[in-house]
Amino acid sequence: MATTFRKVFVGATAAVVGASALMASGPQIDSKLPSYRPVSGVSGNIKSIGSDTMNNLMTLWGEEFKGFYPAVQIEVEGKGSSTAPPALIQGQAQFGPMSRAMKASEIDAFEKRFGYKPTALRTAIDALAVFVHKDNPINEISIQQLTDVFSVAGENMTWGDLGVRDRAWANRPVSLYGRNSASGTYGYFKKVALQGNDYKPTVKEQPGSSAVVQGVGTDRYGMGYSGVGYATADTKMLMVSLDGGQAFGPEAEYANSGEYPLARFLYLYINADPIKGLDPLRAEFTKLIFSQQGQEVVLKDGYFPVSANVARDDLKACQLKPTF
Repeated sequence: MATTFRKVFVGATAAVVGASALMASGPQIDSKLPSYRPVSGVSGNIKSIGSDTMNNLMTLWGEEFKGFYPAVQIEVEGKGSSTAPPALIQGQAQFGPMSRAMKASEIDAFEKRFGYKPTALRTAIDALAVFVHKDNPINEISIQQLTDVFSVAGENMTWGDLGVRDRAWANRPVSLYGRNSASGTYGYFKKVALQGNDYKPTVKEQPGSSAVVQGVGTDRYGMGYSGVGYATADTKMLMVSLDGGQAFGPEAEYANSGEYPLARFLYLYINADPIKGLDPLRAEFTKLIFSQQGQEVVLKDGYFPVSANVARDDLKACQLKPTF
């Protein structure tokens, strides 16, 4: 079952990064993306409700936007991806960040209310990382081992079960950290790493992405999952393999090629009326995200930028005319 995930992500990311956007030296911003230029007539308040994983991104984009439009007020609330769809439907937020794609039921509820589907903007690429304590002797893990460790499909695991021979580690149980069910990261990790199985009840559910990594950093025998942007000096990220084959790290090159099996888009959902389009406030914020400055924010927060092709397609999806 795990072998299908790489095929799906390769297909989804085939147009993500061109030669100018991904170099051997690491992730770079696509040179075809424009530099953002402010316009007149932009004012009002922006409210974002959704993914905790994208809290930092939304905050940084907000700060960048306020640099151009100081009078605009921006509020970011991140309690999990599942809070984004109802906030958009009820008009409580203009932007709904999600670390997973909307479920069919969420799209149906939106369409029932407005008569058209929500628009998904693919704003960044995240390599969901498996974290262990920095002193942990292992460096890689397979999808099947993750299923055994985190899900009810496997027994309670020790570090010896994962190949550790050091006596100080071998008999110690793996202490598990994860997100709660409101999180898109929770759902994505369940689908891919757990191959659809339920989580073990022993997983210590944390309220946010940083809390997962902090927990692992203070627990010598801990293991958890979170976005690469939350890495700390007290933890290390494991390479991950499919079916015990070659393992790859959560790096831009392998995320975009599909070789790293836990890569995903980070989405920003908006209510884009197909007839009326976007108001100036939302239109300019969206343009900022898909600009040089907006994708510099993506890199600053530890994620990987999208290509000009992705940006162009998603701008068109909300009736904005790309200039590149």
